[in-house]
Amino acid sequence: MNEQSIGAIRVGDHVVHGRNVDAQTRCVHWHTELDVLAILFPCCDRWYPCHDCHADDAGHPAQPWSADAGDRHALLCGVCGGTTPIAQYRATSRCGACGRDFNPGCRRHHHLYFR
Repeated sequence: MNEQSIGAIRVGDHVVHGRNVDAQTRCVHWHTELDVLAILFPCCDRWYPCHDCHADDAGHPAQPWSADAGDRHALLCGVCGGTTPIAQYRATSRCGACGRDFNPGCRRHHHLYFR
């Protein structure tokens, strides 16, 4: 991942925007084997692999999901293309559709995405 272009790819029924996003939603900022997750940002209704990709592309500050949005399917698995509700993701950090584990280190950044 050496090109720094903003682009977009389709994962299942969703378009994921960001820098050098691969087929499983890894980006230039986060690209380990476990980084296979994108999040729907409520401020613009667009999917991004991470807050840095949103900052690079969106042109506005990111808004975190409100505390009452737990039922929203706002997490996208880059492996199967399935979505997971916020509350389930926060409780398990795995895909609700295929069971794939997501990067446990993402918990350190929950404050950027969720209230």
